[in-house]
Order: sequence, then structure tokens, then C-alpha cells
Amino acid sequence: MGETSGGRKVIATNRKARHEYHILDRWEAGMVLTGPEVKSLRQGKVGFQDAFARVDGGEVWLHRLHIAPYDPANRWNDDPLRTRKLLLKRSEIRKLVGQVEEKGLALIPLDLFFQRGYAKVTIALARGKKLHDKRETLKRRTQEREARRAVTSVRGDQ
Repeated sequence: MGETSGGRKVIATNRKARHEYHILDRWEAGMVLTGPEVKSLRQGKVGFQDAFARVDGGEVWLHRLHIAPYDPANRWNDDPLRTRKLLLKRSEIRKLVGQVEEKGLALIPLDLFFQRGYAKVTIALARGKKLHDKRETLKRRTQEREARRAVTSVRGDQ
């Protein structure tokens, strides 16, 4: 599931986000959830595919985050893709409004975690990458991986 560092237990990470977007800024936000959703999160049943956040009417909403239904709660389960309210300070929301209106920027979730018993999400202000940027990132990662392998093979020979 995730590592615990400073009371923070990571539930899930949006691995595609760093591949598809340039991350410009990030915020931690609380989430308004129901009981069965929290139980499902504790089991790690969450999907980030096509998830994004939007500022509407002075509030931030998380759209298309899939939290699987919690089986023992059968009839109390909500729609797995329902829109969920994010809890941010007013000053943070004002800052977001100004930046999101800029062309080509989006709010995307990076990861979900529990901190002191509360479910939270890290949202990021991001700009979509072009195809050549993605290729460049893959090439750089491959080179770094090969360099690490070369270093560890040299250490292993000694």
C-alpha cells in the first residue's frame, strides 16, 4: 500500500500524472467522504484514471476519482465516480482561481493519503506535456537507470 512518514500513510499514487503533465505547484486538501468510502480507501481501492479538480462557485471539487464500493456496506455505498468536495483555505482557493484560468493549466490529483486519521489528497497545478516532452522524459529516465546499473555492477565486482 504505502509508506508511513511523519504520520502520513500513502494510499495510492497517480503514476500517470508525472508522465502526462509538468507539475507547477501543489497543495494538500482534505476530502468530504462518506463512511463506506473511507473504509474502501483504507483497503486501497481507488483509481485515478481521468481524475481532475475544478473550482466552481468558490469551492474546489474533485471529479472522476473512482473509489470502489465497500462490499459490507452494500446499500449505503455512493456512486463510485461521484464528485467530491475538497477542503482548502479561502486564500488557497483564491490563488487557484487566478492560476487555473490561465490557458492550458489543469488541477490534477497526485496522490491520496491518510494523515492523523484524515483522508487527504495532493492536488497539483499542471500543464500538459507535448509528445516530444514525454519522449525526452523517458529517454532521461532510461539513461539514469542505466547509469545506476553501471554503478551497482562496478560495486558488485569489487
